[in-house]
Amino acid sequence: MRLNRASISLRLTLWFVSIFLLGWLSFGAAMWFNLKHTLADERYNTLSRRIDRLQDLLHKSQDEDTADRYQEFKDFAHATGNGLAEIFHADGSRAFPSPSAAARSFPWPSIPIGSSERFLQVKSSDQPYWVLARAFVLGKETVFIYTAAPATGNLLILQRFWQGLLISAPVLLLVSSAGGYWLSRRALKPVDRITATARSISIRNLSERLPVTKSGDELERLTETCNAMLARLESAVSQIKQFTGDASHELRGPLSFVRTVAEVALRNPEVDQNSQQAFRDIVEEIAKASVLLEDMLTLARADANCGDAVMEPMVLARAIEEACEMARPISAERGLDLRISLGSAQSTMVLGDFTSLRRLFWILLDNALKYTEAPGFVEISLSLSDGKVSVQVRDNGRGIPEADLPHIFDRFYRADPSRSQIEGSGLGLAIAKWIADLHHAKLVASSELNKGTVVQLLLPVLLPS
Repeated sequence: MRLNRASISLRLTLWFVSIFLLGWLSFGAAMWFNLKHTLADERYNTLSRRIDRLQDLLHKSQDEDTADRYQEFKDFAHATGNGLAEIFHADGSRAFPSPSAAARSFPWPSIPIGSSERFLQVKSSDQPYWVLARAFVLGKETVFIYTAAPATGNLLILQRFWQGLLISAPVLLLVSSAGGYWLSRRALKPVDRITATARSISIRNLSERLPVTKSGDELERLTETCNAMLARLESAVSQIKQFTGDASHELRGPLSFVRTVAEVALRNPEVDQNSQQAFRDIVEEIAKASVLLEDMLTLARADANCGDAVMEPMVLARAIEEACEMARPISAERGLDLRISLGSAQSTMVLGDFTSLRRLFWILLDNALKYTEAPGFVEISLSLSDGKVSVQVRDNGRGIPEADLPHIFDRFYRADPSRSQIEGSGLGLAIAKWIADLHHAKLVASSELNKGTVVQLLLPVLLPS
């Protein structure tokens, strides 16, 4: 999954964890180097104090004989550094014999000319050692005092510190991931509420508004901006609905008058044939325009929630039978086989408006008859399934392209140019969808090109009280 396709909460969590992990590693590395430097300084101070004490010892024993001075040096070397100490002349020869075999075989480094002290790390027998060398004036001669201490303890501490960092990294990664995800989800919870509310708002409930959280942050400003936009949309849509309803209502009178005049003129025997044909065309077009106006007025009333539907218990099969009776003359005229199958569900009761449901079935049958060629068939069937009553209108007509299926219930939508050649306003299925919504029903369609279309209505069954 690409990061830019992930949710914002997941991306925020990943960023939080990445920054936290990077910070933790940077902090751990800084602490490791600081610990390393501190341990080296501590080892330097230890070796430096050891040389200081050896210098005091050499000063105090200047008047003693060589054997006694060597014995004191040897005892001091064994007591303080396991015998790892040496005193060299400027020419590199030993001022005293080596106090131990380890000191004798130890790879003591040389001090550069002009340098009075040197602190470095060397290896002996594959083991690391810190070595401090310092120039010292003993009597009239300058000698170089060397002392060494193993660095294994320091390396072990550094190793355990680094292991602790690596071991704690997965735990901290898990904790930071959980904490980052919780914080991001908590911060984006208002976004989820805004999204859920925005998805529920449609043209039918533009009066609803997004919930505003008084947080004073960007989300509050975004919500207020969206609500202002919804208010403007609601105002614009209301004006359009008002105009559609007013225009449909106001045009009914003039259209009725024109149709009446044309029909009266047709009954006049003195009108010539050409004029009669013109008047017949006028009557026919006025009839189509009247249907369109009635459909527009119906949808305008639906948008304004001014429908006159009366919900009451009814036998659904009766509405189907009456719609089929209205469709039979058309099917016979077009040479189509109109089939009805009610089966055992013919007495099923639903809560609905009889006139509206009959109109819905008529719209579905009319559509199927329009787009089916003879000698095809149109079938309407009734069945029961899972507490729902299903009405299917099926045909073997030309079908609907898959890309157009999601839009067939939109107003004035015609699937393709060939379908638009068939008479119709493009509002029938929009009205059918409104009627289905009015009855809390589900209206869906499926289709295959040149094989036919199936439109299904699912209604809740009215249970006996």
